[in-house]
Amino acid sequence: MAQVEVRAFVNERGVSVPAGSTALDAVRALLPASADQIDGGTARLTDSRGLPVDAHEPLVNGAIYRVVPVRERLADTAVDGDA
Repeated sequence: MAQVEVRAFVNERGVSVPAGSTALDAVRALLPASADQIDGGTARLTDSRGLPVDAHEPLVNGAIYRVVPVRERLADTAVDGDA
């Protein structure tokens, strides 16, 4: 019996992974270094609209993901009342 696969796209490249895989599994199959960055917190996963995605969510057929760097927010240097 053939194993059922799910097709997804990561950074505009197609990848097929076994059914039941997560979004992170799809990234790891195609871009292992990027998957490590997601695990390490220096990158995150977004959907085709740029909205954050839980990398451990179940993969759905035809899903589109992008790996993007995490940018630290700069703290406001001004304190209320200081001007």
